[in-house]
Amino acid sequence: MLFKASIQVMPIKGLLDPQGKAVNASLHNIGLSGINNVRIGKEITMEVEAADEAAAKAQIEEACSKLLHNAVMEEYSYELKEA
Repeated sequence: MLFKASIQVMPIKGLLDPQGKAVNASLHNIGLSGINNVRIGKEITMEVEAADEAAAKAQIEEACSKLLHNAVMEEYSYELKEA
């Protein structure tokens, strides 16, 4: 079966996010003072070939834990859909 995964990787809450702080300040500088607590992360999309949903989830978990995120500084979540 073919699955499509969308993985969101974000800085851990409470950890300094310099990129988010810079964007937040820039938004205020252009008059958008109602926007706050900007956090910058990344989205990764991929197709996963697996026998079933559980096997696809296992592959995604392994990819995230071994390569796609830094456990010290980032957390991840994902959505998985059958393609």
